[in-house]
Amino acid sequence: MSVVVLDSATIVSFVEDEEAFNVTILNRFAHLDADHDGLLSYAELLKELQSLRVFETHFGIDVKMDPNELAHVYESLFVQFDHDSNGTVDLEEFKSETKRMMLAMANGMGFLPVQMVLEEGSFLKIAVEHESAKLAA
Repeated sequence: MSVVVLDSATIVSFVEDEEAFNVTILNRFAHLDADHDGLLSYAELLKELQSLRVFETHFGIDVKMDPNELAHVYESLFVQFDHDSNGTVDLEEFKSETKRMMLAMANGMGFLPVQMVLEEGSFLKIAVEHESAKLAA
């Protein structure tokens, strides 16, 4: 984990850099696609969602959630990715929904920088690294 300063412009810049964003999406998709069939099943995407522990922690403190409520939240998130409702998520659906979510985060942040703790390899951490590399060049 790393402590970084992040603002909406960093996220938007990363998403708008199609080459960098597409490479990141392709790599993450390939990592999640455990059976290498070119599609993400609910189980494959669920592992990623659970690893984020967004719903099981509150400011870094573990919280106990109703397992049924948690399952419903994960199912709802999967439906957001599965645009054609066929029970799987293809690369384009994954890219489109990830882009939409990242831009929504950027929109919600406003223009003031925020200090955050980010997991290594997370989309936001990659966005910060992308911005830092552009500034260093």
